[in-house]
Amino acid sequence: MSGISHNSKTSAVSTLSAAFDRLAELSWPLVRISTGLLLLPHGSQKLFGWFGGYGLAGTGQFFDTLGLHPGFVIALLAGVVEFFGGLALVFGLLTRPASLAVAVLMGVAIFRVHLPNGFFWTDGGFEYPLLWGLIAIAIFLRGGGRFSLDARFRLPL
Repeated sequence: MSGISHNSKTSAVSTLSAAFDRLAELSWPLVRISTGLLLLPHGSQKLFGWFGGYGLAGTGQFFDTLGLHPGFVIALLAGVVEFFGGLALVFGLLTRPASLAVAVLMGVAIFRVHLPNGFFWTDGGFEYPLLWGLIAIAIFLRGGGRFSLDARFRLPL
C-alpha cells in the first residue's frame, strides 16, 4: 500500500491544476508576442534589407516579376504590415487593426503567390501564410488581451 492517501493525491492534483490555471493567463500574450516577433524580421527584410533581405527596391522588383504591380508600393505595404504590424502585436497596441492587416496580407500572399504551388511550404505552397493568416484572425477576434497596451490604455481595440 502506498504511503500517499487519496486526499493528498487529490490535493496535489488540485494544486497542480491551480498552477496551470494561473499560467494559462500567459498563453495569449505568448501567442500574440511570438507572432509579432516572427513577423518583424520579414518586414525588416523588405524594408531595410536586413536578415538577407533585398530591401524595398529588390523586393519591389521581385514582386513585379510575380505580377504584383507596382512592385515597390506592394513591397512597401507588405514591409510596413509585417514590421510595424509585428511591432504592434508585440506590444498589444492597436492589436485588432494590426492583426487584420496581417490577415489581409497573408490572404494576398496565398491567393496571388502561393496557391499554385500546392499546400506544402517546402514547395512554396500556401501552408505557412495560411497558418499565419489564421493566427492573425484569431488575434483579431480575441484582441490584445489583459497584458497589452490596448488594455492598459483602455483602447476598444
